[in-house]
Amino acid sequence: MALKQYKPTSPSRRHYSVADYSLITTRVPHKPLTRKLKTHAGRNNQGRITTRHQGGGNKITYRDVDFKQNKINIPGKVETLEYDPYRTAFIALLLYRDGERRYILAPHGLEVGNEIIVSEEAPFKPGNRTLLKRIPVGTFVHNIEIIPGAGGKIARSAGVSVQVLANEDGYTHLKMPSGEIRKVLWNAYASIGQVSNPEHNLVVIGKAGRSRWLGVRPTVRGKAMNPRDHPYGGGEGNTQRGTRRPKTKWGKITGGRKTRNPKKWSNNLIVQRRGKK
Repeated sequence: MALKQYKPTSPSRRHYSVADYSLITTRVPHKPLTRKLKTHAGRNNQGRITTRHQGGGNKITYRDVDFKQNKINIPGKVETLEYDPYRTAFIALLLYRDGERRYILAPHGLEVGNEIIVSEEAPFKPGNRTLLKRIPVGTFVHNIEIIPGAGGKIARSAGVSVQVLANEDGYTHLKMPSGEIRKVLWNAYASIGQVSNPEHNLVVIGKAGRSRWLGVRPTVRGKAMNPRDHPYGGGEGNTQRGTRRPKTKWGKITGGRKTRNPKKWSNNLIVQRRGKK
């Protein structure tokens, strides 16, 4: 799999790249598993912007992806590999032996015709799903449950995988992509393999218009604003920041300030923090 590059016919095309969609087998989603989601452009019920830089974008249809995968011991055959506009990874449509169809996150290397099973005795091949305590140390997994039966929450974006390090005292030790080592109950389910589309992080947007297609509005620098709009605003031409520490638009300290709650319930599950950059 390789990124698709373009000839530099214009400045925006010079470094423009897109993911390789040659693996995609259909452009039309399975209609019973789709629905429209209302867009809010980052605004709350009072119409005020609570999340900046959102709005516009192409119309997109949501695919109902099964993160629980609770059809135990029923094999499913991969019918199609599809693009999902709501996520960075590709998705796969499974046809189960009982006739039901569901979407799942497609692992890297999955092909049409492959069979997947969720079972306590599932073989260790990409796409299969089983209990963490069964998975051999060193194996890479994705779509991991935090609470058994609640569905996968960890490692769901393109190219991500988590490594199993150890099993002890009812917990599995997992090494996150950030380098953090964390404990998860070992009777939770996880899928074998790495999430599909691993080169997503190498894609170059290339031009402002492509960001707008994705629903991302422009981000204005604080120093380019007026004094009333930002602590860095005002001045003639380029000026120094004038404050001791970096601040947000609302004067809150940022850029290295710890935001995690020291009393968070899951703190005791973190074996080792991620390394400093």
